[in-house]
Amino acid sequence: MKPEPASLKKGAKMNSSKIEWTESTWNPVTGCTKISEGCRNCYAERMAKRLQAMGQANYRNGFNVTCHPHVLKMPTQWKKSKMIFVNSMSDLFHEDIPDGFIFDIFSVMQEAHRHQFQVLTKRSQRMVELSGHFQWSPNVWMGVTVESANHLNRIDDLRKVPANVRFLSMEPLLGPVKQLNLTNIDWVIVGGESGPGARPMKNEWVLDIRNQCIKSGTDFFFKQWGGVNKKKAGRLLEGRTWDAMPKLAIA
Repeated sequence: MKPEPASLKKGAKMNSSKIEWTESTWNPVTGCTKISEGCRNCYAERMAKRLQAMGQANYRNGFNVTCHPHVLKMPTQWKKSKMIFVNSMSDLFHEDIPDGFIFDIFSVMQEAHRHQFQVLTKRSQRMVELSGHFQWSPNVWMGVTVESANHLNRIDDLRKVPANVRFLSMEPLLGPVKQLNLTNIDWVIVGGESGPGARPMKNEWVLDIRNQCIKSGTDFFFKQWGGVNKKKAGRLLEGRTWDAMPKLAIA
């Protein structure tokens, strides 16, 4: 893990996002390493290399895990309430991120209580290990990626943390998930893989998860079919969009 030098602080900012289930991204950490089959065609890795080639300061280390202390306080400067995806270009619970820096990020999310913060990880074991060391303010949503039935253990881990909103990102969905225990899970996002080498997602996988969400009363959000041309494939499921989300915490 390499910290950014102070000389690169200029120009650090949060960005508006095209991700359908959020509004902005905030990346106090960038870079990651592959941990499971869902990581094979990582969009963040592709983007990081592109930004490095463009000379973007925060990506001078490419996709190596890098903390950016100069970005930490940025959410406190946004006066308008926003839905913010935390570390869209990394994994907050990556083993190379110091505990103290994770604690600092949670402190900022608590301070910037006007915003809703969405944290997503594949490293659910470390999430549980650290969860008792910081305060889970109501505006922090915690999620885990579950790309196949091989990773249902991440959902069990998620239930162990006292987040106000717990959610699953089943993207890229790589296979059927027949036995999905949604107890104490508030929200499920499903999406197909997109970009070069995108692996296909079957209609019946999506419908089965949708039906399980309806049965359990869990909010269901269908993000995209994906594929090489995700815009052409669209995001309609049975002729309509599915955009349910949990209610926002009151600031």
